[in-house]
Amino acid sequence: MNDRTDIRGRIQWGKGMTIGASTGTSASASTASRKKGKHASSTQNRRTVWEGVIWPLILEVNRSYFTLDEYHTKRDSFCMNNNIPQPRVAGGFVSLLVKGILTREKKIYSIHYRLIPYMRKKVNLEYGQVMREISTKR
Repeated sequence: MNDRTDIRGRIQWGKGMTIGASTGTSASASTASRKKGKHASSTQNRRTVWEGVIWPLILEVNRSYFTLDEYHTKRDSFCMNNNIPQPRVAGGFVSLLVKGILTREKKIYSIHYRLIPYMRKKVNLEYGQVMREISTKR
């Protein structure tokens, strides 16, 4: 046990002690171990699902809607290729529904009507642009 640690081995921060990164590491590497908050995590899940599953699927089927079976095949291949658990993708998908980016009618899911021109032009549509497009007043 060091004079700066307690019984459990935790560091006792005293006067004059500072946190410093050792040479060869960056500040972003030291903050990478922090977990994201609930809001940031949900946004990241939505972004991942939109850019990795939903929008490529829309461009692949070349229509503004898709079936649940089409989604499942695309989701499964995405999860296998990127080693992402299916519950995270499912959470992002539900979150896209709640945000109004996707709408559901029985087993058919469709994209917001303001996104259809981007689909016709086959533009690589990022999540940030989607949010700006569906939330602007015209």
